Amino acid sequence: MGDQKESLRKITHTLAMKNEEISNFVCTLKQNLDNLEANSNRVQEDLESEFTSLHSVLDEMKENMLTRIKQERASRTYELQSQLSACSKALESSEELLELANQTLCSRETDGFTQVSDRLTLVTMAPAFRLSLKAKASDNMSHLMVDFSQEKEMLQGLKFLPVPATPEIQVSECQVCDNTVTIIWTLPEPDSKIDHYILEHRRTNHEGPPRIREDYPWMVVEGIREMEHTLTGLRFDTRYMTFRVRACNKAVAGEFSEPVTLETHAFTFKLDASSAHQNLKVEELSVEWDSCGGKIQDIRKEKNRTNSPMHSPARSALMSPKRAPTARPGRDRFTAESYTVLADTMIDAGQHYWEVKFDKESKAFAVGIALRSLGRFDQLGKSSASWCIHLNNWLQQSLTAKHNNKARTLDCPIPNSIGVYINYDEGVLSFYNAKPKQLMHTFRTKFQQPVIPAFMVWNGSFSVVTGLQVPSVVQSGQRKNSGTSSSNVVLLIFPSLHINLAPLLLEQTFSAGRCPSFLSITKTVRCSVVQPAAGAGLGHVLSALSLCLPSHFQTKRDKSIRNNMLIFTCKNWSFCFNVSVSVNLVV
Repeated sequence: MGDQKESLRKITHTLAMKNEEISNFVCTLKQNLDNLEANSNRVQEDLESEFTSLHSVLDEMKENMLTRIKQERASRTYELQSQLSACSKALESSEELLELANQTLCSRETDGFTQVSDRLTLVTMAPAFRLSLKAKASDNMSHLMVDFSQEKEMLQGLKFLPVPATPEIQVSECQVCDNTVTIIWTLPEPDSKIDHYILEHRRTNHEGPPRIREDYPWMVVEGIREMEHTLTGLRFDTRYMTFRVRACNKAVAGEFSEPVTLETHAFTFKLDASSAHQNLKVEELSVEWDSCGGKIQDIRKEKNRTNSPMHSPARSALMSPKRAPTARPGRDRFTAESYTVLADTMIDAGQHYWEVKFDKESKAFAVGIALRSLGRFDQLGKSSASWCIHLNNWLQQSLTAKHNNKARTLDCPIPNSIGVYINYDEGVLSFYNAKPKQLMHTFRTKFQQPVIPAFMVWNGSFSVVTGLQVPSVVQSGQRKNSGTSSSNVVLLIFPSLHINLAPLLLEQTFSAGRCPSFLSITKTVRCSVVQPAAGAGLGHVLSALSLCLPSHFQTKRDKSIRNNMLIFTCKNWSFCFNVSVSVNLVV
């Protein structure tokens, strides 16, 4: 019966998911129909507008060409008419002169010779002799004839604009790293007419095709000239980002590519205001010291007093499985001198990173992690339930790493912001100068319970930056440190003395039968053991390893040491013994 119910529950869940997909697809189809109607009307209006514009251009060209023909005709008509008028006048004058000349020739009077000479001069100067008998203008107008056969063919060849091909995003080549995303795409075939690309991206918490109703809008990046683009400075506060791209020529944009959804894993949280000390004013990811907060909170508490703190408004909020409870039974806030506030999200696996910017003039500030069991009166770093970096500006400035009421002074400048890295599975908690990513301090432990980001401020303020991926430089440094600690390196620890020895010379098998009686080793292990590095100035260090190493590894210089602890660690094992008797140590 139980198995059948479980099967029914799984089938029901699958059907519900399928129904959600179908509903989303139905919304997509309806949206496509609306878009189709709107786009059809738009392109029809554009077509009519283009033809109207084309007709206007043709009409204008026709008017211009007719005007030129009329002007040419008028100009030639004037030239020819002027020439015709001059010729007519010349003919009339010539006829008169001819008649006068004939009369003179026919005259027999001898005293008329002078008159004949004068008339000869008049005839010689006749206008007819000065006229050009070539027409000043041609009657040919063929140079103004037109042949639109090519244009007609071109017009008959009018087509809709060629749409650029649809790009395809190469998911395998896209990269998500250091809060940057690089998108790479290709075209089905080269197209020299492509002018630029348009990339759109949207945050989402849903994997798969984009939904019609999303919480976040599409963000547009235009004018991309290459077939790749990198988005930088992103804050990953959602699980995924969806991308699509389309190509554009100088006239029209093509279709969007198939949307691609990339996972943008990052650690996000908010500050749990219900856990904050009453003097801390909390707004999502920022905190400011409020010296009057206690009085205000007391007034509010009197007005909103309930029978049980479990009924506080903060407790009524629904939390996701990863969210920490808003408050623990028996208390709502940190109190007394524990000016602390916790995040609302627990860490129980994986690697995470966040940063905090703080006022360097704060009287005191701390950032780190804490167990849920951290007491309401506990200050960060002063119990076994918290680890932190602590800045103290009271009386004397100091920067220390604190855990279990033990402090270690850090010899580094006070940064403007601190990056916090945690590898829960490996038990590593590191603090960095956030801007150059310089390591400040590392705690190594083994987390037995989930932990929560924790913060403290007194007379100051800070703001938290979440949605950050673990920076690659931090991951690289952590891998390097992890490789060093996990390799076959011998670490000898004496009081106030730490020596790191690199593997080099010799492999030696230790077994229970070959070790001194005060060592307890239950399995056979293999490791490399070497002498101190050259120039380390450690040749006088006493080494109990001479008890189990071959004689050729020993030297003539013997020493002894009493009442000290020797810790021997390697990749797969570790053990220690107390040198309470005289032990010959050889280097």
